[in-house]
Amino acid sequence: MGMDNESVVTEFFFVGMPDALWVKIMLFIVLFIIYLGTLIGNIFLIVLTRVDIKLHTPMYFFLSNLSFLDICYTTSTLPQLMAHSLSNRPSISLSRCFAQMYISLFLGMTECLLLSVMAYDRWVAVCNPLHYALIMNHKVCIYLAAMSWSGAFIQCLLHPITMKVQFCGHNIIKNFSCELSVVLSLVCSDTRDHQIVLLSTNILSLLLPFTFILVTYTHIIVAVLSIRSAKGRSKAFSTCTSHLIVVTIFYGTCIFMYLRPKSQSFPDQDKYISLFYGAITPMLNPIVYSLRNKDVKGALRKFTGGKINS
Repeated sequence: MGMDNESVVTEFFFVGMPDALWVKIMLFIVLFIIYLGTLIGNIFLIVLTRVDIKLHTPMYFFLSNLSFLDICYTTSTLPQLMAHSLSNRPSISLSRCFAQMYISLFLGMTECLLLSVMAYDRWVAVCNPLHYALIMNHKVCIYLAAMSWSGAFIQCLLHPITMKVQFCGHNIIKNFSCELSVVLSLVCSDTRDHQIVLLSTNILSLLLPFTFILVTYTHIIVAVLSIRSAKGRSKAFSTCTSHLIVVTIFYGTCIFMYLRPKSQSFPDQDKYISLFYGAITPMLNPIVYSLRNKDVKGALRKFTGGKINS
């Protein structure tokens, strides 16, 4: 992080938390349930994909990556938010705020890239089923997953390199966490170089992967509709529905947050949107994949019945 020596800001204060004690307690309980549900659901999904041999496929390899990512993503913000919900004047130091911001940014970029890789996997499975095992072999899967993590990390490094900021005493954050767009709104120094980097990374990690997903699913839909058997069409659609739901929820909120004009930005609304894709979406992912997937439900029944061997 490049910081101007004249900056007098050493900590940030969050506004928008409830004042009534009973509301604070209720908010803490809700956040705790969300966090606990996210941990249990995603850890259980990771364990399930490891112990059931039927789930040792590329689709579930990427799904376990997504679950691990969601655990990290939620942990980067929710525990602190729970502590802030009970505080009379929630605050965070400058260094911790930037650390949280960059970690969340890195994990968010990784999820964007990983969801596009999962779309590619579904495209190969539906459009090239005879060559699926050859194309999506174990080495390729590891390479694609590593590319998602490393690609996001490299892009994220560009932000602290170019972000030379001065806050001039502005230290009130109208959000629940240190969101990049919110922190940038407090800057009083010239951020033109960083704005170019921000636009570039938004295109590379958000717009291009989303466009790629749209193209792949267009091909998938065309391929599925060409299947004559109704049972075959239903089976092909069922393998893609869960991923499509997750993509719609995650990309919909992220694009609304980062790619809309600044004139349409409203802090009171934005903080709930960031809370949704930062906390609610990671909790929903294992539920969506479990409820919409026969293989996962079958593995779950065997696992809870004690009939599965690791």
